[in-house]
Amino acid sequence: MSERPALIDLDEDHRELREPVRALCARYPGEYWREKDRARAYPEEFVQALTDAGFLAALIPERYGGSGLGIGAAAAILEEIHATGCNGGACHAQMYTMGTVLRHGSDAQKEAYLPEIASGARRLQAFGVTEPTTGSDTTQLRTTAERRPDGDYTVNGQKVWISRAEHSDLLLLLARTTPKEETKKRTEGLSVFLVELEAAVGNGLEIRPIRTMINHATTELFFDDLVIPAASLIGEEGKGFRYILDGMNAERILIAAECIGDCRWFIEKASAYAAERKVFGRPIGANQGVQFPIAEAYAQMEAARLMVSKAAALFDAGRACGPEANMAKLLAAEASWKAGDTCLQTHGGFGFAEEYDVERKFRETRLYRVAPISTNLILAYLGQHVLGMPRSY
Repeated sequence: MSERPALIDLDEDHRELREPVRALCARYPGEYWREKDRARAYPEEFVQALTDAGFLAALIPERYGGSGLGIGAAAAILEEIHATGCNGGACHAQMYTMGTVLRHGSDAQKEAYLPEIASGARRLQAFGVTEPTTGSDTTQLRTTAERRPDGDYTVNGQKVWISRAEHSDLLLLLARTTPKEETKKRTEGLSVFLVELEAAVGNGLEIRPIRTMINHATTELFFDDLVIPAASLIGEEGKGFRYILDGMNAERILIAAECIGDCRWFIEKASAYAAERKVFGRPIGANQGVQFPIAEAYAQMEAARLMVSKAAALFDAGRACGPEANMAKLLAAEASWKAGDTCLQTHGGFGFAEEYDVERKFRETRLYRVAPISTNLILAYLGQHVLGMPRSY
């Protein structure tokens, strides 16, 4: 992607996208999400509606059936989903995971997969990187893909916290193709594969769901001599670590936008409740102890929103944006957690009642201080790679 001027247009609100997103989300009110949350069920109807409306294909070029929009527009879509009280976590990876195929896949792979991803005929929502023993230290992963005499690969290993694998047709898998001791750099010897899950499950791949405090459809994956065709390889063998880094910036920016949407929902909910709830003959919002934390959460949201806008502008301009994408995610996740905690405190006991949706959103937004990368790892990245401080051990 060639570099262009990176400009933040404060008047560009993507209203043409936000309004239809809000209209779609209005069909899925709180009760819909409460029912899914109780049953830990996948919001199939909501995901299909977003797919049919073309919102999940925002970043796919028009030649492959997508909208060809920038990441700023995609961020507006996800922000609005969360601002309405809905949750894009069930499908947001459909937007950005395909970027590895788009930027590094062969022409044949792009022609075969991108139109189907754009139309929703196939879902690419699962990203297989994290492992039980390596966590976020991606360069140490142990899942292997060994080349066979016929040119295909045999995959063995385990992945964990792989979201939406049960609801995806394709899995973007990072595996070691060269033993670590045979590489010169920690980042070498890793390759990316696009795995067709229907053919893999039961033939060397087992998917086990993990029940968590939120309805996030996450799983463990077990690979036992799974054979995948040579055509599954994305780009060059051994270059996979660099390929997935490209997609991580998009992931950070889009999830930061979701956090901004959560902030808006919490602040609007808290402000309205503080204005209408009366104790001792006056609205509780007249008390500075209630009013000021909400105002502070609003200020933090607006600051985080600017960093999201900067990261998106750099990304769309083809500029390096690793620090900005990580800071956007850090600041937005902290802001949404602050807003969520404030909203719950404002509601008092009622905040714990299902019908208000505060406790559900409170749990959902807490995830983003941990995933897809924790705040501690972002701080370590900034300290070591931006500020030049010593690497921690």
